[in-house]
Amino acid sequence: MGSHVPVISGRKVAQTFQRFGWTVDRQQASHIIMTKAGEVVSLSVPDHKEVARGTPRNLIRAANVTVDQFLAAL
Repeated sequence: MGSHVPVISGRKVAQTFQRFGWTVDRQQASHIIMTKAGEVVSLSVPDHKEVARGTPRNLIRAANVTVDQFLAAL
């Protein structure tokens, strides 16, 4: 769990999850809502220039992706 998630933009986070099969479903105010076939959860990615450090980790956990897989796709 020593992998370090860099401070990145919400759009970059969304682009990275698209590599894992997530699609942008809609944009609701300042959040990008992403869905994936077969997944019960949806991801709510803040569309900010810089996303708080813990946010990508929470999204990574919700998407059933490891931090290392996320960083490799980044």
